[in-house]
Parts: sequence; structure tokens; C-alpha cells
Amino acid sequence: MATVTDQFGIQEALKQLGLQEINNGTSTGSTTFSNGEILESYSPVTGELIGKVKTSTKEDYATAMKTAEEAFKTWRMVPAPKRGDIVRQIGIELRKYKEPLGKLVSFEMGKSLQEGLGEVQEMIDICDFAVGLSRQLYGLTMHSERPQHRMYEQWHPYGIVGVISAFNFPVAVWSWNTMLAWVCGDVCIWKPSSKTPLCGVACQNIVSKVFQANDIPEGVSNLVIGNQCGDLINNDSRIPLVSFTGSTRIGRHVSKTVAERFGNTILELGGNNAIIVSEHADISMVLVGAVFGAVGTAGQRCTSTRRLIIHESVYDKTIQVLQSAYAQLKIGNPLDTNNHVGPLIDKGAVNDYLNAIEKAKQEGGKIIVDGGVLEGKGYESGCYVKPCIIEAKNEFQIVQAETFAPILYVMKYSTIEEAIDLQNGVPQGLSSSIFTNSMREMELFLSQAGSDCGIANVNIGTSGAEIGGAFGGEKETGGGRESGSDAWKAYMRRQTNTINYGTALPLAQGIKFDF
Repeated sequence: MATVTDQFGIQEALKQLGLQEINNGTSTGSTTFSNGEILESYSPVTGELIGKVKTSTKEDYATAMKTAEEAFKTWRMVPAPKRGDIVRQIGIELRKYKEPLGKLVSFEMGKSLQEGLGEVQEMIDICDFAVGLSRQLYGLTMHSERPQHRMYEQWHPYGIVGVISAFNFPVAVWSWNTMLAWVCGDVCIWKPSSKTPLCGVACQNIVSKVFQANDIPEGVSNLVIGNQCGDLINNDSRIPLVSFTGSTRIGRHVSKTVAERFGNTILELGGNNAIIVSEHADISMVLVGAVFGAVGTAGQRCTSTRRLIIHESVYDKTIQVLQSAYAQLKIGNPLDTNNHVGPLIDKGAVNDYLNAIEKAKQEGGKIIVDGGVLEGKGYESGCYVKPCIIEAKNEFQIVQAETFAPILYVMKYSTIEEAIDLQNGVPQGLSSSIFTNSMREMELFLSQAGSDCGIANVNIGTSGAEIGGAFGGEKETGGGRESGSDAWKAYMRRQTNTINYGTALPLAQGIKFDF
């Protein structure tokens, strides 16, 4: 491991997570050493090298898959409540490591420490949720048209589930998929983002402790590192389900590749989320929801607020309140809880941010709160930027696209119907929100004539989904769902069974076949 600044106890956190020395890029139940290339992980917080891992080779991937295939034969036969108990123990273990893992998430990804700890809490919550579902993998019974026949449906595990996660939620997205897949009887192979590989290794270390203590077969949990592993997973016919979180551009490739081999996908892709600010809104509530939605995680959430659609009668007042709030934002080391905004993930993201601002200007946008890259002491990584507000039109090309950065586009509307049309008038359909105290407006927004997003909120922002509700979106967001009451069905295959307990063999639809 590299020596990193230890003002916030990062070195101790790495030690607790078993990351003093990292040599492996492929891990099943135990450690498999890799001969792959070195992948270095730099913190966007300080620009320092945190550590190095070896990426997985094709041979490493093949070994992991072979081990996963063998593990599935055993794991699928473990009763679902017993599998749930293993997940329960993982939740307990995550509670023990919440602080160090939260610090690692914050330091490797760049989100605030509070958000890093909150992400680990999501992992704990999904463990608790999955434990309950392990006793609710229900099928149905149906009446047969044939006498002395019984029909029912049951659900079986798919087999190996591939999880490809993004940098912005380096541990939570994996857990949303994996904990549910495990209680369903699946085994998993995970490729974390190459921008946050240490978080992946840390999770594998935590899980391995529970598995080893319970003699869980090696291969129930598999970790492969490196971008080359993405297409290995996508093209592998042994993996019937791939859950991918990332950009719409790459999501198209994943969808096409997996579909060509008749595989299934859960796609969590881009978001272009809007808040409608009604003339009947409580502006003090709007302030909290809009500012956190726009600048939380430095605008790098798929549910980040990208657009603010404001009624013309309260437009000027809302802009003034936002300008005042933005002037008070503290930008700096996210491990310092006094700061509101941390860095972008890397300099590539900074360039995307700068290009988006320039493009908005070229299309006629008006700068309300200016952006820019911060320099000097505390900003040595070159990844810190100022949250920006731009007055724009919904039809601007740059507004129609998702930029993973703290840029908020503001625009006016006259009628609630116009506002909903603006909200829906983008290719993405993940999260949406309206702030209003008008019952008519909120009900219209939630009706079939309202928001076309997978998530629609009233008087809360676009960010902050809870694991009890299905998470996902429509249109270019992909259409997948994670978590929620029946999310387990995505990780299982449905089978219809008919039992004839009589002495005759009548055919369906009254067909006669005599000989």
C-alpha cells in the first residue's frame, strides 16, 4: 500500500479492512493471485496513490467462473432461510466495519464522509431486507381445467449473476444486487469500477470472513477487477443475468451483447432528473431538496437534480434563495464534515464539467452562479469544482444529456401541464419530484398523465431512495429495478408445474387422442 495522508484515520481504516497489502485482482472465497497488469487507485480527495491491485486475466476469470459453477450446485440446495441467515451475518459484520468502510468510500470515490457512511448503511439495510425476503419467495397455485390435476408455479435461482457496478456508489449497488441474489440461491461474480477497486476488495474481505466461518463454498462470492472483465461477463452464456450500472452509452452495448445470447439484464443507466417548483411550494423545503440534490456527491449520483423547473411567479425568489445558498457552500476534503461538496472522481470528469458549461453558453444559456476549477492548498488533486447554476432551455442539447457534475439548469413554466411536459421531455426517466402544497398538482404529477419516471416524489428531492421501494427508471435509464417488494423475482426463473394425481390422462382444451 502507498502511504497516504492520515489526518482522518485513513491508514487505520485500510488496516482494519485488510488492505495493507493488495496483490490479488481476482478473488473467490479465498484469494487467487493474478498475473494481470497493475491498476493504481488514486484518491480524488488528495491526489495521492492509495494502493495498487492486479487486474484479472482471462485465465483468472475462467478460474473464478469454474469455481462459481461448482459453488452454485451446493448453494442452490441450501434452504432459502438458511441463505438468509448468512446474509444476516454479513449485515452484522458490515456494522462492525461501517466506519472504516465508509471512510474508504469517501476517500477513494470523493463523496462526503456522511454519504460514505450512509452508503454502508444502505448495505446493512439491504441485508436486513433480504433476510426477510428469504422467507417470502412465494409461488402461486392455480386450478386446473383437468380433473385430479394440481397446478402451481415456483421460482428457482438463475445460477451465476454478474454485477458490474459504477464508481459513484462503489459498494451499495453491489449489495443491492448480491444480497438478494444470494437469498434466491444464486452465486455472484462482481466487477467493481476500475476507479474504485479497493472498495471492491474491502467488501470481499468482509464477506469472506462470514463465509469461512460458516463453511460456505468457495465461489459463492467472486471478484474480478479490470475493464476487460466487463465484456467477459457480458458475453458469457453461463451468466443468465447481468446487472449493469453505468452510462447510457455503455448500457446500450451491455444490453445488445447480453440480448444477443438471450441473457437477461437489469440496467440502471443515466438520469436527467428534475424538480418542479410550484407557485404553491414551500421554498424553504425546495432549498434543501434542490441544493442537496444538485451538489450532493458533487452531482455524481444517477438521481442528482439536473433541472429545476420553476413557476414564473416564484422564479426570481427561488433564484435569489439558491444564489444565497450556493454562496455559503463549503468545498473541500469530504472527510471534513464541515464541507458540503467534495471532488469529482477524476480530471476526466472535470473536463466533462467544463465542456458542459461551455456548451450551455454556446447554446444561449445564462450563468446564474458561475463555476470553475478550484486551485491552491487543499485542491491539489485538481478535481474540485464550483457548483454551477445556468438558466437554460429544456431543448438545449446539453440539457438533454446527463453530465455527472454539479451543474443545475433552471427554467420557467406557466402551467402545471407545461411543467410536466418539460419534466418528461428528456430521453432519461429515472427520478422526478414536485414541490407543491396543491393536492390537485401532486395527484396530477403522480397520475398516468404525470411523471414518466420510475421514481416520482412529492415535497422531497430526487435523491435519497430507500431500499424498501423498487429503484430504477424508464426510457434510456434502462427499465431495470433493484430492491423493492418483489425485486427477488429478477434473480430467479419462474417454472409452472402440473401434477396429475388421478388414474387417467385427460388432455388440455378437451383434446381427444385415442389409439
